[in-house]
Amino acid sequence: MQEKDFITYEYRTKTVKAKDRTRVMDMSEAFGWEVTGTTPTIEGVTVSLKRDRKIKHKQELMKLERQADETFSAINKLNSAKTLTASVFAYIFGCIAALILGGVMCMTMLTENNVPAFVGGIVLGIAGIVLCSVNYLIYKKIEEKKTVQVIPLIDDNEEKLANILAKGNDLLNTDLI
Repeated sequence: MQEKDFITYEYRTKTVKAKDRTRVMDMSEAFGWEVTGTTPTIEGVTVSLKRDRKIKHKQELMKLERQADETFSAINKLNSAKTLTASVFAYIFGCIAALILGGVMCMTMLTENNVPAFVGGIVLGIAGIVLCSVNYLIYKKIEEKKTVQVIPLIDDNEEKLANILAKGNDLLNTDLI
């Protein structure tokens, strides 16, 4: 009778944003995981993974995998940091501009037979419209400045992640030799 090779697997699922799906799949494969499927969810995509329980260098692979996850998380935080400051400023500035515009509308509509208040309301209304229009331009300038500051950090973390993935892949390949 022929003896069959029996392999026990460990299973894992990761839920990630849809834009990160292929990257997470590639990262997982560098640590011995095999993608068994993907399922769309409300949060993004759930990636199902499996790998041999008796894989060699498992402790080192798990350590490298943790480092890769932390680095990947840092990259995502840096990417979101590019627009965070600009978004907060744009929301606050836009609210103030809208309040000015709304206040001026009330001032011009509620004052009867008061020409100076009406003219002042029109001037302030034009200022409110200009502030609302300039908001996007200011947002783009702040975003560009922050992006210039953050890009070198993202590049460093990308290089660090590539090195971690290469180490994990090298550990897997030493098993095959």
